[in-house]
Amino acid sequence: MRLWKPWTWRKRSAVRRHRVPLTLHQLWMVSLSAPVSRDRDASRTTLYPFRRIDDDAARRWLADQWGITSRTELVGRLDGLSRSGYRARAQQLLGVSPLAWDAALYVDITRRGFACGLISEADAWTALKNIVPAVAGSYGSWREYADHYLLGRKVWRDGLRQGGGPEAELPAPQDVADAHLRALLEPANRSSPWNLAPWDAIHHPDRTR
Repeated sequence: MRLWKPWTWRKRSAVRRHRVPLTLHQLWMVSLSAPVSRDRDASRTTLYPFRRIDDDAARRWLADQWGITSRTELVGRLDGLSRSGYRARAQQLLGVSPLAWDAALYVDITRRGFACGLISEADAWTALKNIVPAVAGSYGSWREYADHYLLGRKVWRDGLRQGGGPEAELPAPQDVADAHLRALLEPANRSSPWNLAPWDAIHHPDRTR
């Protein structure tokens, strides 16, 4: 007799709900959050952040990790990340302002806000378009973006450690983030959104994929 998997494993594919493929510019914007999307259930090539529909997971994550439970709180958090974010601390400590770290978080929060209905799809794309000029003007490649993401993440994680929390309760170790970035940058990785949407694509007219 065949045993069925729990219902959580049989959720609808996100692609079935969002059938329209992203344009190259849209994929590029979504790909800004690729460093954050390490989980197996994460989608790195759709506006919806998961491979399968799980609006409740997006809602819980925003509430638990960011204290976001309303549209107003989400918009306020995005505004803070776009203006200064965590890079302000890095600037004070290192004299470097790693925009990539804040941009990755900004896009990740936007996608999850869309997933749980705090913002519409149109509002989500508008939010992502708002950070394109700053990000595209700050870096010349996905590798440069990745380097600054890792720098920002290290400063953020060191701040958590100094806060006195147990090492075991800290987010994934730096070497885990390093390995994930290496996979995204690997030219032979056909599933990497950074290979599907090269950095220079945002500087050229948009097109369908």
